[in-house]
Amino acid sequence: MENGTFSSHFHLSVFQDYGHLKYVFFVLTITLYFVIILFNVIIVVVTIRNRTLHQPMYIFISCLSINSLFGTLGFYPRLFFDLLSVIHTISHPACLIQIFVIYTYAMCEFTILTVMAYDRHIAICDPLKYNSIMTLKVTGTLVGIATIYPIICMCVVVSLTGRLPMCGNKIARVYCANWSVVRLSCIATTLNNIVGFFITVTTVFIPLGFVLYSYIKILAVCYKSSKEFRKKALQTCLPHIVTFVNYSITMFCEIIISRFELGNELQILAILLSLEFLIIPPVLNPLIYGLNLPDIRKRITNLFQKKVITLT
Repeated sequence: MENGTFSSHFHLSVFQDYGHLKYVFFVLTITLYFVIILFNVIIVVVTIRNRTLHQPMYIFISCLSINSLFGTLGFYPRLFFDLLSVIHTISHPACLIQIFVIYTYAMCEFTILTVMAYDRHIAICDPLKYNSIMTLKVTGTLVGIATIYPIICMCVVVSLTGRLPMCGNKIARVYCANWSVVRLSCIATTLNNIVGFFITVTTVFIPLGFVLYSYIKILAVCYKSSKEFRKKALQTCLPHIVTFVNYSITMFCEIIISRFELGNELQILAILLSLEFLIIPPVLNPLIYGLNLPDIRKRITNLFQKKVITLT
């Protein structure tokens, strides 16, 4: 076993001196972050303020927006600092905190989308029992499970990563990625790998299988139903399908980039692919639900009309 130390800091090696271009990157990223905050806060505020939206589907949508705000908070403020800074180092504790926040967000996104699939499954396949099954108590329990389990998982992951002595401190990423830190270890990481595999199965592959099963059942019911029923079912399910497919693709890119090192000539592509799950879902989710679901779209329009009237 090589000698190692508990490194006090890590160096994010992908950042370079881009000259005056760094200010362009800074403006673009801070604009993107403002858009993410604005879009997701609107969804949360509209849902809270309108009692008619205090239903499972809209509560889950709000949870997605809150989760996006949480995940991006762990990434963008630090990115602003790195874009303008000359020295791109992050302390060991700050790195572990960033890992915890970003990966908790990533897992919560999958678990929340899974309970949303369950909600749509009950609503379409067993509509007569929907109100008796999806009570506010059940909804709260599902939200609790969807958030608490990823938090517990990441507490275990971060504690295992934090105990590793390091033989290096260079991370070829824009942010602290767990596997990028683990591979710097001087000792065997078998336990980290086993725990990581278990968590990936329970938070990615099992939810993916459940969502696919749910939509197979939904499609079977729609096939036997009237044209009007299929249209209504599609209207409520399409945003979730688009969101889930989009997030699955972005997470697949993140997993691939995390496990396999690309050459220097593909470094820009690797950076962009690894950032997809922190850029696309937080922007796309509120747009999909805000524009496609009539109840939310109507109340967003009413909210802005009231603001305009107040200002005039």
